[in-house]
Amino acid sequence: MRRSLVIILTLSLSSCNNALLINPQIPVGGLNSGVSDEYPAYSGDGRYLAFASDRNGRRSIYLFDLEQRQLVSLPNLNRRDSMQDQPFLSQDGRYLAYVSTERGKTDIMVYDRNSQRSELLTANVRGTVRHPTISGDGKKVAFQTSQGGHWNIAIVERK
Repeated sequence: MRRSLVIILTLSLSSCNNALLINPQIPVGGLNSGVSDEYPAYSGDGRYLAFASDRNGRRSIYLFDLEQRQLVSLPNLNRRDSMQDQPFLSQDGRYLAYVSTERGKTDIMVYDRNSQRSELLTANVRGTVRHPTISGDGKKVAFQTSQGGHWNIAIVERK
């Protein structure tokens, strides 16, 4: 039964005109790997796809350019001593909001692809944070926080 499902999937993908549809088990230009690739997030313009993966032995964030069909370098984002997870992209893909454990707890950070630097947004937040989302222009970031003893939504306006 499983074999026939794969055959049907392969036939339906091969008859599709959109070349970006792929069988998830087949690596394409760095998009998929043999380990967990999770939390996919499109840029608003549809050009980029950010995701988290364990492919280098630790949780890191990757950016895939759908036009070029290749991974984009993210200098200074991923660190060897911590994990980066749950990415979310701004409209044009310049800003990437994510969860980091760089300070020994979960924090929300925003990476600017132009400056190649990350900004810490939750320095004064106690408790756990998760699931960041960023506005199209990259100026506002919303996320969940357990600071009040239960999950609440927090919004940070960036400068």
